[in-house]
Amino acid sequence: MNKILLQLAAELKVRPAQVNAAVELLDGGATVPFIARYRKEATDNLDDTQLRDLEARLGYLRELEERRTAVRKSIEEQGKLTPELRAAVENAPTKQELEDIYLPYKPRRRTKGMIAREAGLEPLADKLFADPTLVPLDEAAAFINAEGGFADALAVLDGVRDLLSERWAEDAALVGKLRTWLWDAGLLRSKLMDGKDENNPDISKFRDYFDYDEPINRVPSHRALAVFRGRTQEFLDAKLVLDEELVPGQPSQAEGRIAIHLGWSHAKRAADDLIRKTIAWTWKVKLNLSLERDLFSRLREDAEKVAIKVFAENLRDLLLAAPAGPRVVMGLDPGIRTGVKVAVVDATGKVLDTNTVYPHEPRKDWEGSIHTLGRLCATHGVNLIAIGNGTASRETDKLASDLIKRIQQLAPGTHIEKVVVSEAGASVYSASEFASKELPELDVSLRGAVSIARRLQDPLAELVKIDPKSIGVGQYQHDVNQGGLAKSLDAVVEDCVNAVGVDLNTASAPLLSRVSGLSATVAASIVRWRDAHGAFRTRQQLLDVSGLGPRTFEQAAGFLRIRDGDNPLDMTGVHPETYPVVQKMLDQTARPVRELMGRSEVLRTLQPEAFADAKFGAITVKDILVELEKPGRDPRPDFKVARFNEGVSDLKDLQPGMLLEGTVSNVAQFGAFVDLGVHQDGLVHVSQLSN
Repeated sequence: MNKILLQLAAELKVRPAQVNAAVELLDGGATVPFIARYRKEATDNLDDTQLRDLEARLGYLRELEERRTAVRKSIEEQGKLTPELRAAVENAPTKQELEDIYLPYKPRRRTKGMIAREAGLEPLADKLFADPTLVPLDEAAAFINAEGGFADALAVLDGVRDLLSERWAEDAALVGKLRTWLWDAGLLRSKLMDGKDENNPDISKFRDYFDYDEPINRVPSHRALAVFRGRTQEFLDAKLVLDEELVPGQPSQAEGRIAIHLGWSHAKRAADDLIRKTIAWTWKVKLNLSLERDLFSRLREDAEKVAIKVFAENLRDLLLAAPAGPRVVMGLDPGIRTGVKVAVVDATGKVLDTNTVYPHEPRKDWEGSIHTLGRLCATHGVNLIAIGNGTASRETDKLASDLIKRIQQLAPGTHIEKVVVSEAGASVYSASEFASKELPELDVSLRGAVSIARRLQDPLAELVKIDPKSIGVGQYQHDVNQGGLAKSLDAVVEDCVNAVGVDLNTASAPLLSRVSGLSATVAASIVRWRDAHGAFRTRQQLLDVSGLGPRTFEQAAGFLRIRDGDNPLDMTGVHPETYPVVQKMLDQTARPVRELMGRSEVLRTLQPEAFADAKFGAITVKDILVELEKPGRDPRPDFKVARFNEGVSDLKDLQPGMLLEGTVSNVAQFGAFVDLGVHQDGLVHVSQLSN
């Protein structure tokens, strides 16, 4: 077993055999949801989180090995690969440490140190450092080389400085020690750049960082990204500094550490001043800025990981939010001058009607708007109203409240609920190519209202139509690595979709494309087959779809549901490959499958070991029994409506001590933002949150 697998096993605290099985499955094209759900026997129950971590780390370690091979080959071709150097290359645990080792051997343009070496100054440099009692100017006289660019003794000593400082700056052990020390002792310091107007609205956003410093290893993600954004926009000057007072003529802390590493100290010998100045040069010219870049890169990478993790967790919560289910919903996309866009969708999400009302400025047609909305509710049997949380949301929420009161006065007992929902990404969806195909007859401005209505019915099914990055539930999302962000968010969407399962006969192509094993092309083929042949009656019919072969079927089938199909098992999470196991259960209980499904008292009497075989063990059989007990269960929570307090519609209405109900609109590392219906979200600091 290769060292990558052994390292992964140690890092993940699992057995090497588990890692080996997971890697073989991943390399064979299996998806994380498929492995986590249907290959528990092979991996001995590795869950989706462990598999995602394994997948990411596997990619890094393979890249490291590929780079290690290239570095080793390059040094070997130069004839400089000693046994000690080979061992150092082989044992470098990170890409950065590998690059530190490779630095002296990396092909590059000629440097001053190289020129000094070519001119034959290396013996002099070694001699003076080994015996500082020697007089530098006297020794340098013998190395004057006008043709080589060293016309006098002072020029020769400058060459010695360049040669030694370059050598020391490429000492991997020294660089590693300094990097570790600076991470532990350094401060991130930012100040307003000279000449910038602190009252400029764009600049004043960074006021907290006009005079700021904090230990670099303790800077929270959001503060690091804020400083880096201000630096990129040339509002802030950010540096890595040490908490020290420099004394003229005395070495800095960093210079002292370099001296200790070199085993040198100033003893007032003839060459000691030259060595001290060379050490200072090494720090100030060669190492200071490069190590600042390294540590700023580390800080940014760490901050981005946290920001991406927060975004991913928020997206997961949004996608797995409680669905209202198959109800007739009216979607209201609030607007002031352009009006409130209205769309009514039936229980399946089909658009029944659209309109635009103008209750706000400048028309102020409040009564006319209520009349129009009331007519739509009566005509289509609306029992749920979804209100986008954008501009004029609070005013439109009041309109919906008045509408419901009027309806209940005219028809006592009528039950209509209203919910304010996030409209993030609705405008992106409205203008998308998919929306134009899905709703070709609707104006772009009305498509947003349709999306708002549908995302209340089923947030997951609707939000997968939108690029996850456009949903806007992250912090500093435009400042992080976009490739890493996209990969993380795509993984979240994939995990959520497959955790819930997808109705094969109603799912859109974007939703199907997130199912394990299905590409966008195959998803489109499924929709075309459905349009041409009608609803799927069995999962096996998937094999009739163009481009969907046995391998894709294996990956996808268990996550696709068919309601009211020919085989009741097709509406469950039981994979078709294990239907023979279920048949054994039917034979033993002498019951048809419809009578066995949902019968806890019968299913709990069955022993998994009795149905296990060489292909499907007890772990898989237990999962089958759980699925049969609650067939097609939805892991999402029950739907609940948050209600804003009457009479609280503006910040001035808030009073200390009020107990208010609201909707969490976003979560950041430092706390949660809550929409209370007062035009501006409130922040609940992390210190005030309970788990």
